Amino acid sequence: MIISLIAARTLNNVIGKNNDLPWHLPDDMKYFMQTTKGHHTIMGRRNYDSIPEKFRPLPNRTNIVITRQPHFQAPGCIVVNDLEKGLSISRNNGETETFIIGGAEIYHLGFELADKLYLTEINTTLEGDTYFPDFNKKKWKEISRVHHTKDERHIFDFDFVVYQK
Repeated sequence: MIISLIAARTLNNVIGKNNDLPWHLPDDMKYFMQTTKGHHTIMGRRNYDSIPEKFRPLPNRTNIVITRQPHFQAPGCIVVNDLEKGLSISRNNGETETFIIGGAEIYHLGFELADKLYLTEINTTLEGDTYFPDFNKKKWKEISRVHHTKDERHIFDFDFVVYQK
């Protein structure tokens, strides 16, 4: 099974602010939905909480939420207390590629296990309070990059980049 991390990040590695995205990039959201559709997605409880209720659980995916809270309920999701349990569920279900979708703590836990990174690299720096792990790009091979120029719906240029270990 391929273990992948998927995230959007700025040049200074910001992925969030006040439990939300500090940008509005509709084509990035579409890319995320298309890329993860039909797969298992693993997220932390705070990331789950940041998803608007009308989109929970994320449709057409097996949603796995990691939390330390023993009685946490996430309707339509599988709730586990550690990353390995979530990955084990994915493996046992015959998943070919599992996506770790955040937040920061879950990315840190999964980074060494990851085979692929799907990063939307947003060409700006922004203030935030949540960051994607810094990583040595020499250990990863860029296998694709698609540029998206800013336009009337997207205030920043960005690139969809896939890295493989």
